[in-house]
Parts: sequence; C-alpha cells; structure tokens
Amino acid sequence: MKKVDIIGAGLSGLYAACYLAKQGLKVRVYEKNSSLGGRSRTFSENGFRFDMGPSWYWMPELVDKLFADLGEDRSAYFKLKQLSPSYRIFWKEDAPTDVPSDMKGLLDLFDQLEDNGADKLKLFLSDAKTKYDIATQNFMELPGKKWSELVRYSVVKNAMKLDVFKSVERDVSRRFKSEKANMILNFPVLFLGEMPSRIPSLYTLMNYADLELGTWYPEGGMSALAEALYQIGKKEGVEFHTDAEITKINSEQNYAVSFKIGQESIPTDEIIASADYHFVEQHLLDKQDQKYNEKYWDKRKLAPSCLIYYVGVSKRVSNLLHHNLFFDEDLKVHGESIYTHKSWPEKPLFYVCAPSITDSEVAPEGCENLFFLMPIAPDLHDTEDVREKYFQIMLARLEKHIKQDISENIIYKKSYAIKDFKSDYNAYKGNAYGLANTLMQTANLKPKIKSKLHNLHFCGQLTVPGPGIPPALISGKIVAKEILNKL
Repeated sequence: MKKVDIIGAGLSGLYAACYLAKQGLKVRVYEKNSSLGGRSRTFSENGFRFDMGPSWYWMPELVDKLFADLGEDRSAYFKLKQLSPSYRIFWKEDAPTDVPSDMKGLLDLFDQLEDNGADKLKLFLSDAKTKYDIATQNFMELPGKKWSELVRYSVVKNAMKLDVFKSVERDVSRRFKSEKANMILNFPVLFLGEMPSRIPSLYTLMNYADLELGTWYPEGGMSALAEALYQIGKKEGVEFHTDAEITKINSEQNYAVSFKIGQESIPTDEIIASADYHFVEQHLLDKQDQKYNEKYWDKRKLAPSCLIYYVGVSKRVSNLLHHNLFFDEDLKVHGESIYTHKSWPEKPLFYVCAPSITDSEVAPEGCENLFFLMPIAPDLHDTEDVREKYFQIMLARLEKHIKQDISENIIYKKSYAIKDFKSDYNAYKGNAYGLANTLMQTANLKPKIKSKLHNLHFCGQLTVPGPGIPPALISGKIVAKEILNKL
C-alpha cells in the first residue's frame, strides 16, 4: 500500500489526510508542535480557553460540502450557531453600528446610511453572489498547474463577470457614497493582503459571504473544525505524530526518498507539505530540488501579520458583541503603514472578539474571554515593549467606547506576534494570512502545488486557492486529488 506522509497538521494537511485515508491510502501526519490544527490551535490558562488564530466562521455551506465530500456530516461533529447581529462596528464619534444578520435588517441599515441604500445593496449583493457562485463552482478547486485550466468553456464563459481588472474600492465607491457604507463593504478584504484600491473586485464575493451567508460560531470554539478532522482521520486509520519536527527531505533522482526527524530517517512514497511553503523549500530541500529561490520569495507580496493579545477579565464586559471592529481611525492610513511603509501604525484599527458572550465554556463563570487583533506589516522588529505599547493603545480605546474600565480586572494576558508566527509555524517573514490576493498572485500565478521532486506536493495558504478556512480545506482536497490521480 502506498504511504503518504504529510508535513504539518493545519487545516489543509488534516483535510488532505482524511481525503486520502478515505480512499484507502496509508497516511501519516507529522506536526512540529504539541497540538494539531496549525493556526486553528487552542490553549487553556486559568480557566480560560483561547482560540489562537481564526475567529470568523464564514461560508458554512462550503465547509459542509467539504465534509460531504468525505462522506461525513459536519453536524455529527459540531453544531453551528448564527451570530445575530453579525458584528458591531465602533466609529470615531458616532454611536456604534450593529450589522444585522437578516436581509431586512441589512436593507433597513443601508437605507439609513444613504439614499436608496437598500436598492443599491440588493444590486451590489446580486453581483457579489454571481462572483461567489462562479468562483466556488469554476475556479476555487483548480490546481493551478496549467494555463489550460483557465480556458475551459465554463471558465471563459464566466470570466468577464468576475471584474478582475476593477478594484474593490472602485466597485464599492461608484455605488455607495456614505463613508460608513464604504467601510462596511471594504472591511471583508482587509486581510486579503492589499488595500481595497488594489484588490480585484472579484473579492466582493466576500461581501456575499459576509452579509448573505452570515457569521457563525462552531460549538466548542473555532478549533472544533480541526478536532472533527482529527476524529475522522483517526477513524480512517491516519497516524498522527506531534512534537515531530522534520528537519530534512532527502532525494534521489528527482524523488523524495525519505525525511529526517531527529536522528531517524523515515522512508516515504509521497509527501504533502502543508507546512510553510517557503520554509519547506528553502530549509528542508537541497538547492537543486528547489523550484523557487529566495529572490522569488522576497518579491512576493504578503498579506499582513498581526499582533494578538489573549486576555482574561475577572468580570463581564458590557457593550460588546461576539465580534467587534474598531474603525475609529483612518483605514487608509493604517493600510499604508502595512502595505507601503511597512512600519508599525501610528493610529491602528483593530478587532476584539469576545467569544464568552456566545460560549460560556471559554471563560470561568462571571469572567470574559477577549481576543485583541491588530493587523501589521510582516517582518517588523517585534519586541515585548512594542507589543505592550499597542496593547495599551487598544485597551484605552476599547474602554473609551464601551464606557467601562477593565484594566484592573485583567487576570490573564498573553501576546502573540511576528516572532511567534516564525517560531511556531516557520511562517515566512512572520506572516499570518499567506500571500496577498492581488491580480498577479491569483490562481495560476501562485506558487505551484507541484515541486520539482516528482512525489512532493504543497498545500496551504501560500498556494492555491489562498488563505482562509474554506480555502485551506479546499487546498487539502486539491492536493489529495492530485496524489490520487497520479497513483
């Protein structure tokens, strides 16, 4: 029986493991950290349970379909709760805006924001749905190996509807005049790796995912998805090895023949690298086996990194929802600090998640679990003093907006930023969200899933289809199908 060895137990690697094991292959997964899930890991301290990375659960029907592709029912592993309102936005001066989870509420909101706002929103979301349907049905599962994939009739027929040569900002601003409507509709692309003025309008599909498909929370927290895949994999006979850092991939005649963990050399038939693409190529392979050099990688435009704080508070915090966006400073100024100046921002925007509002299991009784996140440029000089400076900035603004002092009630606090992304995930330049989704880094223009070595493939956020929870799962499916096709 052919053996497939998977480096890294992030969502893409876990999904690939399940898909291949379901087809009868022998699969082994090796994870350098002590727990599975990659960026979707969790940790517990002082009675608090913190999701370490992703906190937004969007596109639930895509995730459910991917479970169905495994012959599984997602609801057998965890339930979903729709958040209502979806999230809250804090402005500089005005009262906060709650973004409704139902269409009637959304239409009423946009009518309040500007003349004919509801009619404009209906047309905008209709176009966004078209892009979403085309992208998910025709593009998202393409392996990106050959240009011929993009000239199939069904793809070409729909390509012009995707608005790849128009920016998100241009698409939104020509329809909506109010600043708040523009901020709400530009928000979902903030983590795609560029300013809305430089992201293709294709990605307004994210607005459809946000406003029509809704924002959800999985029972048990965001790590429930990784845990479900682990349970499926275990049921299918996948071997999971944690604290197992691979330090070298050995090759002969353009084939990977073994990999090294500690002093042990383990023979292999096929390898899937779900770990950081750059790290695997540049540090685990010999130079002659590398498809891309450091010059190539240095020219890639990366999505942001972030500064995260996991905070436990010894009382309940008022005036917050589960998801809270602090748009009380200038988005463009913060964005330019990330993408143009590559510097720490002077007046950052940030996000606070309060999952204990939805899930009583993530904090002790009477306490609040808070997750602060501030987008920053990758590879910045990252020190504890700088982290603490920005935590105090975020905390002061949070307290101002919620009209409540919580600083004296903080009983647990842990930061996570660029150095941690590098040490825990070998993340290139400490990025958090992979490659920027610019036109020149979309689809076939991303790093290829196929290595120079005939039996080494890649998945994850630095290759197709890109960053995010559903794309990570789809990346695992794409690479698993490539392995099956060649076998």
